[in-house]
Amino acid sequence: MPTPPSFLLRTITRLIRTAAGSALYVSLAFFGAGRLDWPRGWLYAAVFIAVSLVGTLIIQMANPGLLAARAKGIRKDTKAFDKLFYLFFLPLILLYPLLAGLDTARFAWAPLPGWTVAPGAGLFVLGSLLGTWTMVANAHAETTVRLQAEQQVVSSGPYRFVRHPLYAGTLIGLPGTALMLGSAWALLVMALIILLFLWRTAREDATLQPDLVGYQA
Repeated sequence: MPTPPSFLLRTITRLIRTAAGSALYVSLAFFGAGRLDWPRGWLYAAVFIAVSLVGTLIIQMANPGLLAARAKGIRKDTKAFDKLFYLFFLPLILLYPLLAGLDTARFAWAPLPGWTVAPGAGLFVLGSLLGTWTMVANAHAETTVRLQAEQQVVSSGPYRFVRHPLYAGTLIGLPGTALMLGSAWALLVMALIILLFLWRTAREDATLQPDLVGYQA
């Protein structure tokens, strides 16, 4: 069955937005570094942008409405605890590439050895694959925690193994970025983000157990 031109146009537009957003984000690392001759930074940029584009394409083909829903961010019915989560998460997620550039390429406060690049890239790709798989399996895997009228418990795909696979993928992939960039200080920021996600997971679980039919079982 041929792909409708409108869907093809939306897919191309989504990929362009993903590439632009990813490039803008990784530029924070180079801004912190204050230089462009930084091989670890360019490797990080290449891996981050490539993985983002592949993931976007896969999700767009499987659940075309999900990326648009995720782009809306915080909603009116987003749970209060999740709004509090983002109050701390957003500054930290913007800080870590900037701090990594300052640490590794500008001041050499606590740079990590070169051998951490490969496992870092591996962890990042693995975490991203798990996140992409989650969004293929769950059409309601939005950015924030809220209960949707048509929402149902998902038990297929990665949900067969873990109840919060999107968070699990995030917790696997985030330390990988710090290892790729070679920054011990960025690892410290990652630790704070991991603690935030553990708190968020507990709060979300407590919300879904009584309110989402079938979740407790």
